[in-house]
Amino acid sequence: MAIRTRIFSFVFVMMMSFTVLLSSCSARVYKVGDSEGWTAKDDVYYAWAETDHKEFQVGDSLVFKYDPIINDVTHVSGSLEYEFCDYSSPKAVYNTGHDVVTLTEPGFHYFITSNQGQCVLGQKLEVLVIHDLSSPVPPPTPPSKILPVGNTYKVGDSKGWTVYDSDFYSKWSEEKQFHVGDSLIFEYANEINDVYEINGDLEFITCDPTSPVDVHKTGHDLVRLTEPGVHYFITSQSGYCEAGLKLRVMVGPKPKAVTYPNFPKKVVLSAMERLNNWLNTFKHQPHH
Repeated sequence: MAIRTRIFSFVFVMMMSFTVLLSSCSARVYKVGDSEGWTAKDDVYYAWAETDHKEFQVGDSLVFKYDPIINDVTHVSGSLEYEFCDYSSPKAVYNTGHDVVTLTEPGFHYFITSNQGQCVLGQKLEVLVIHDLSSPVPPPTPPSKILPVGNTYKVGDSKGWTVYDSDFYSKWSEEKQFHVGDSLIFEYANEINDVYEINGDLEFITCDPTSPVDVHKTGHDLVRLTEPGVHYFITSQSGYCEAGLKLRVMVGPKPKAVTYPNFPKKVVLSAMERLNNWLNTFKHQPHH
C-alpha cells in the first residue's frame, strides 16, 4: 500500500510540474540591452527592441541589470515623460540592480533612469506590448444580448488595407453608413503592416501611434464598432500613414427596430358565404 501511495504521489508531482511548465512556456524573458545591460548608451535600447523583430506580449518579462548606486529603473506613464526624461510622477520605480518587470498590460510601456544625465544620453526604453497570441481567446458574448448583428465591411473592398492614397479610404467610408453593431475587416500582409485604433482627430492628422486604444497585427483583423461617434484607424508604419493608409469612420447609433400595427387578418369567404352576406343586406331594409 505504501509503495502505491509513493507512486501516486510521484505521478501527481510530475503532472503538476508539467502543468507549470506548460503555463510558463509561452512567456518570454528578455535581458534589456543583452550583454550591455542597463546603462547610458545612445540609441542602444531602441536598436535592442527592434533587433530580431522582438514582439513583446502580455506575460513577458524584462530584466534590468545595472549598478544600483548610480542608477534605477523608472516606469513612466507617457511618451512626453519618456522624451523629456521626466521622472516626477512615475508608475513604478525599481532599484535593486537586478529588476524583473513583468509586462501585465498591452500598449506602450516607457522606462527611463531617474539619473537625468544618463537618461539624456540615451538610457531609456520604449516597448509595445500586445496580447498573448498563444492564449485561448474566450468565446464572445452572444451579440444578440448586447448589440444587433450588423453589416460587415471589408476595408478597401478588393484592395484591402494596402492603398497609399490620401483620398482612397475617405472616399470609401463616405459612400457607406456605419452603425453600432457593424464590423470592419482589415486585410493586409502582417509582416509589414498593422492597424492602430487611436483616440482623436489630432492623432489621426499627424499619424501619431503613441497612445492607441487598441492594436491589431494578425493580417485579418475583425473590429466591431461598439460605440457611436468618430472612430480612427491608422498604420504605425513610418511613412505609410502619411501616404494615406488611414481611415476615419462615422458610426451612428444602432438602428431602431421597425414595428408595424397589428392589422386584422384578411378573412377569405367562400362563394356561398359571400352570397348569404349579400342577401342579408336586404333583410333589414325599411319599407316605405
